[in-house]
Amino acid sequence: MTFMERALSLARRAQGTTSPNPAVGAVVVKDGQVVGEGWTQPAGQAHAEIVALRKAGSRASGAALYTTLEPCNHFGRTPPCTQAIIRAGIAEVHAAAADPNPLVSGAGMSTLGEAGIETQLGEGEADSQEVMEAYVKFITTGTPLVTAKFAMSLDGKIATHTGDSRWITGEEARRYVHTLRATTDAIMVGINTVLSDDPRLTARDDSGNPEQRQPLRVLVDSTGRTPSDAKVLSEPGRTIVAASKVDEETRLRLTSAGAEVETVPGEDGQVNLAGLAAVLGRRDVTSVLVEGGSRLLGSLFDRGLIDKVVAFVSPTIIGGEAAFAPVGGVGVESMGDAMRLERVKVMHFGDDLAVIGYCDPSTSSG
Repeated sequence: MTFMERALSLARRAQGTTSPNPAVGAVVVKDGQVVGEGWTQPAGQAHAEIVALRKAGSRASGAALYTTLEPCNHFGRTPPCTQAIIRAGIAEVHAAAADPNPLVSGAGMSTLGEAGIETQLGEGEADSQEVMEAYVKFITTGTPLVTAKFAMSLDGKIATHTGDSRWITGEEARRYVHTLRATTDAIMVGINTVLSDDPRLTARDDSGNPEQRQPLRVLVDSTGRTPSDAKVLSEPGRTIVAASKVDEETRLRLTSAGAEVETVPGEDGQVNLAGLAAVLGRRDVTSVLVEGGSRLLGSLFDRGLIDKVVAFVSPTIIGGEAAFAPVGGVGVESMGDAMRLERVKVMHFGDDLAVIGYCDPSTSSG
């Protein structure tokens, strides 16, 4: 493992805990040996470079620093990392990727170079971009990275004609879903999923216990039909009911049950989904995992609001003309208009497959 690969592995540990800051890993190397390392702490606490420098102590003088993102050069919730690097006597800085934040955007590396530090940019850039993809989307648009997640049979069904959907995929795939939940800022579902499945929408460990950090739960429920005793309202963490219009009695009922009601009206009486993305962005939500149902996913795809897809495929046949497909909505009129994913990769989970790819920027929210 190279030193940059080590830094990237540290950055992955921080995923899901640093928003709205990016997940970054850093390693301090002296005479070919790692003398300090760390990853970004929750917002308002130390960045990865600072953690690594503190662990290295006096050994940082004359050492090389490997970091997955260009060090910051401005005062935010914490002081600039560049000044700490200069004071520590670091001789070389290797950064995987430039910071797209306009407040940094090359200025960090320039400051280090002007201080006499040798700088290199680009090693491990693709991997770094993947680790911090939500941050990149958020910092450049003000809205979160939106990932569509669904599981379907080989014939493209998400449930039987009776509505039974548990379980399409096996245990390994379901464990991976909890990893996705644990590293995202928010989980979103539509009201039909709440009413039919009564999901918990929590991130759980291998023993089935809730993780300490839970993503924000977002229920797209135009008229406030979420039951007061829905499991999603009593689980650890926070829940938002995003509505188009609700009366005060409904609002009081939902807030008394533990939800926060956010009104985002659309022209068609439904929730304005683009407006909801903007609302979440203002809450510093950098990533959203949309877990259904068919109608919500279809609406998001129709509006070009999906950035990434994680589609699980089970080697089963369900059949039935009345059985639902994962993506509803209007859809496209011709195959020439169909969205084709980019940068596609396939992962195996037992007998199940996960197809992961990114939407064409011309038809996505980015």
